[in-house]
Amino acid sequence: AVRFHDGARYLAEQQVATYLELGPGGTLTAMAQQATDPESEGAAGAAFVPVLRGDRPEPEALTTALARLHLGGVSVGWAAYYADARPTRVDLPTYAFDHTRFWLESAPAAGDPSAFGLGAAEHPLLSAEVRLPDGDGLVLTGRLSLESHPWLAEHAVLGSVLLPGTAFVDLALHAGDRVGCGTIDELTL
Repeated sequence: AVRFHDGARYLAEQQVATYLELGPGGTLTAMAQQATDPESEGAAGAAFVPVLRGDRPEPEALTTALARLHLGGVSVGWAAYYADARPTRVDLPTYAFDHTRFWLESAPAAGDPSAFGLGAAEHPLLSAEVRLPDGDGLVLTGRLSLESHPWLAEHAVLGSVLLPGTAFVDLALHAGDRVGCGTIDELTL
């Protein structure tokens, strides 16, 4: 018997933090992740990296695996990896503080919504509203971004910025008020 599961568990108990699969796919990587309990001390923050992947060319898969190892804190010999690469010369700025910006400027939120047949939504997160032609509905629209609403960055879950549930409640209440329904019985996110 190979006892792969036992071997992976032993490595996790020994505080091994990086697992590199040299095989022809990611099968053993998935099995190692499953074998090492994420709740145990050893596997917490562990990196599981397969080198070869059937869905990618070998050079791309190898470079991606090395980059993932590097990001995980493993010392990668980049000089050896790029030993055959020809150096490229790039002209540096002549003066350290002579900056030239090449970034595109954001277009400001512009326009009067009434020019498009829309009415003002009268809400800080919504920019416009339009009644449906048959009179049986209302469409509210707006744009949320970290640029226009920087406070959103304060509500992140596992590194992803999310709109807080209270904002959804506020939006639902506002929409309800606009159509004559002032209460919320239930809201599922």
